[in-house]
Amino acid sequence: MDKKYVADRITELRIKKNVSEYQMSLDLGRNKSYIQNISSGRSLPSMSQFYEICQYFDITPYQFFDEELHNLPLYQKACDLLKQLDEDDMMTIIPLLKRLSNKEK
Repeated sequence: MDKKYVADRITELRIKKNVSEYQMSLDLGRNKSYIQNISSGRSLPSMSQFYEICQYFDITPYQFFDEELHNLPLYQKACDLLKQLDEDDMMTIIPLLKRLSNKEK
């Protein structure tokens, strides 16, 4: 991954969250131009800062780099609901998910 990918991904997630660069910087406890510097490609976050950014967006590092996830809030909500199901309910849901995923192809 390069600086541009990280910058673009943070911008995408920030826009989806409907928060400005300035506000996100302040929310993370950084100076007001912190996110702007990352978004413009002037700097990259450290590993610990990257984890803080993932926590800010309520995503995992895997989700940050997974280009297939376009609507993270809905994906996360679906995953949270699936985690609450017992085995019988999961066995009921799996065929429906397979049927729906085949419609997309």
